[in-house]
Amino acid sequence: MFGRRQNASIQKLAELSEAERLRLALAASGDVVYDWTPGDGRMAWSGDPSAHLGHGDASLYASDKGFHGLIDDAAVEARLRLVLTPPAEGQPFRFEYALKTEGAPVWVEECGVCLPGANGQAERVVGTVRNITERKLREETLSWAASYDEMTGHLNRLRLREQLAQHLEHVPTADRKPAAYFVAAIDDLAVINETYGFDTADEVIVAVGRRLAEAAGSQAVIGRTAGNKFGLIVPGCTATQISECAASLRAAARSRVIPTRGGAVSVTASIGAIALPQDARNSQEAMARAEEALDRAKAHGRDHFTTYAHSPQRESLRKRTVQIGDQIVTAMSENRVVLAYQAIVDAKTGEPAMHECLVRIARPEGQIIAAGDFVPVAEQLGLIRQLDRRVLELTVAALMKHRGARLSLNVSGMTASDRPTLEAFVSYLENHADVAPRMIVELTETAALIDIEESMRFVSRIRALGAKVAIDDFGAGYTSFRNLQSLKVDMVKVDGTFVKGLADSRDNQIFVRTLVDLAKNFNLATVAEWVADAREADILRAFGVDYLQGFYFGKPEVKEPWTA
Repeated sequence: MFGRRQNASIQKLAELSEAERLRLALAASGDVVYDWTPGDGRMAWSGDPSAHLGHGDASLYASDKGFHGLIDDAAVEARLRLVLTPPAEGQPFRFEYALKTEGAPVWVEECGVCLPGANGQAERVVGTVRNITERKLREETLSWAASYDEMTGHLNRLRLREQLAQHLEHVPTADRKPAAYFVAAIDDLAVINETYGFDTADEVIVAVGRRLAEAAGSQAVIGRTAGNKFGLIVPGCTATQISECAASLRAAARSRVIPTRGGAVSVTASIGAIALPQDARNSQEAMARAEEALDRAKAHGRDHFTTYAHSPQRESLRKRTVQIGDQIVTAMSENRVVLAYQAIVDAKTGEPAMHECLVRIARPEGQIIAAGDFVPVAEQLGLIRQLDRRVLELTVAALMKHRGARLSLNVSGMTASDRPTLEAFVSYLENHADVAPRMIVELTETAALIDIEESMRFVSRIRALGAKVAIDDFGAGYTSFRNLQSLKVDMVKVDGTFVKGLADSRDNQIFVRTLVDLAKNFNLATVAEWVADAREADILRAFGVDYLQGFYFGKPEVKEPWTA
């Protein structure tokens, strides 16, 4: 039945004239067609333009005078110029303009061609008009989102940095006016999240941002630079006035409790500041130095303030950090991130049961850089997620190449606490599920506790692929065995600080033995790290540890153990 109706419709459409089919198509697209003869001012339309455009009496569209009364003055001038000096015949024109309304603006797009007469002026203009209000609103929304923080309505970090650049980079040195840049951080926002929930924390962020903006004054520029941080540019604030301004900002943040749907919340803010232009050459330097001052303020506790003070030692450290960051990025782009393999031996036989994959960087000349020389910087600069991903790729490649290998790899705290990164990790492993049963994924104890529910989901998905999961550095944090049971891991690795000097420390022996006994009660395999000599190995075997790892059994080597 449906097929017969469809065939009938197709037949009916085929019988229509070309002009009628074109009219239907234009109506469906939301366009209305006009035929304008400027000589007599008449405008003939294919349909009711007022219905399509949502504005004005239909009779007003019958003449150019009436239509021009509906559109903005700039569009009227453009249409009249079109008549006097039309484009070459066949060349289309296109305008966008707003209709005059008392309410929300109505935007239209006009496209068409001119047919010139003997005098060179347009004798006839044929075109279409389309309501593009929704598109304009979308464009405005996207433009706003590119500049402003959605939650607070303040500038985002990128636009705030551009404002800083106006003070420091786009003005001749002699013309630069004094100003100050402040970074204010809401103290202990994570505690508010945990106590009241994320919705309440969001209300707190909005309220504090509003208070800071009011305290800084109408000439100040404010932006949200991070989850709990705001940056403020205060023109006219000299170096001698910074402390006074910072005191006003801190007082505004704590002045009264913030009413939220989750209850009344009391907050404080810590602040770092820098004087402009004397203490920074560019916007990047200004932001970094203000953050440095904020870190020093927070080191003193809640509700503190410090200004930036130049330190040759800190400047040298900063430059070194940047250099190492560049080395990391270059090494990743040049495929010079490599793995070093350290044996994890069976405690009973002393034979390698698996190997841990440890990240290294190979210099162009072949020298190997140890993880301790670049991983802390990678964490500081946010590059550790990319390194974790590269280690995963290299580990999977090694497992595919050597079918008898069993390998473990570490997932950093930053990766473990970032859901998109974890999702990408799991997705990559799902695409190589055939090697998953020979892989052990190590989560540090502290990383596993950052979000216990997220960790549980991650562990569950990894184990569903056949991979094993281990808690690394066990004993160094505060994991309760109830949490350990909830995570459903397969293995715990006793933190090496308790193994180091084990033979000479009665306290460490008691602690390690307790950990091993408790792990056995949960049917968890145990690995002892940092085993340095035969005495430590013998004690750990006596405690019932399943696997041993440390320099006594072999240092990490870039050379693949299967080719030794």
